[in-house]
Parts: sequence; structure tokens; C-alpha cells
Amino acid sequence: MRLKLLSRSTVIAAAAIGLTACKTGPVIDDGFSSVVKASYSKPHFGSLGARNCLMRAMYFESIRSSREGLLAVGTVVMNRVESPKFPSTVCGVVGQRRQFAPGVLTRKMRGNQEELAQLADAILAGKRHPGVKRAKFFHQAGLSFPYKNMHYVLEAGGNAFYEKRSRKKRRRRRT
Repeated sequence: MRLKLLSRSTVIAAAAIGLTACKTGPVIDDGFSSVVKASYSKPHFGSLGARNCLMRAMYFESIRSSREGLLAVGTVVMNRVESPKFPSTVCGVVGQRRQFAPGVLTRKMRGNQEELAQLADAILAGKRHPGVKRAKFFHQAGLSFPYKNMHYVLEAGGNAFYEKRSRKKRRRRRT
């Protein structure tokens, strides 16, 4: 019993000394620490460019099922860019945490993206899906949620697009 206590105490003391040495010991520059830090920093997607970020959002979110679906997703992205409640850049909106498909800015896109690029250019030039209106949200079509503030405006490309409305707006529109 005494031996176990002694060895536990020894281990704890050794760990404490080791941790203290880590904190106050000399810093060794191995030439790799900056590389490791850079690889674990938050991703910066500004270098992708608005066109590429928009193409990626449309590609991964619309299930590539229809031009209408691609345009609808692109319209939501631009509606968010124009809103003070969201980042002010396309890549900022698309890269926002938990808003778009995981890996939307990092996964590989397959196939020919020529049509996708043309549509992204048109959206960046002002083209919008008229059915989306001012909607800033969408989810997979076929799902339903019990929230009363979700006003659906369109279903396209495998997604249901909706606006979030406050109670005041809902009351005003009823009268």
C-alpha cells in the first residue's frame, strides 16, 4: 500500500516538474512549428474568389439536379451577402460554419463545370431566381419542421426555400 502511494506521488511530482519545464524551458525552433501552426489555423477562403465559392455552394447544395435549383441556391447566397445579418462576401457566406454542406469549400468538384461557371457569372452580375424572392434559408425538400416563422416560397433542385418571418410581419400580412 505504501509503495503504491509512493509511486503515485512520484508520478504526480514528475509530471508537475515536466509540465513546469515545458512552460518555462527554452524554445527550440525546429523549422516546422510555423508549418504546423499554419495547417491548424482557421481556413481562409478569400483566395478562392466569389465565383468559385458561389459555384461550390450551388454544386454541393443543389444536388446538381436542375438549372433552376442551382439558380435558387445562388440567389440565397446573394440574398445573404446583401443582408447585414450575414457576412458581406460570397466566400464569407458560403464558408460560414454550419450553414452549407460540410466541405463545400474544400471537397473536389467532379465533371464539367462550364455551365455552372456561366450561371455563377450571371448571378454575380445580378441574375436571381424570381421564386426565391428575399429568402435566405433552405433545407432538403421533404423535411418538415414545426416552426411557425418559416414561410416557404419555392421548392427547386431538391431543396425547399423559405423566409423567416417575425410575428409582427405575419400579423401585418394577415390583415
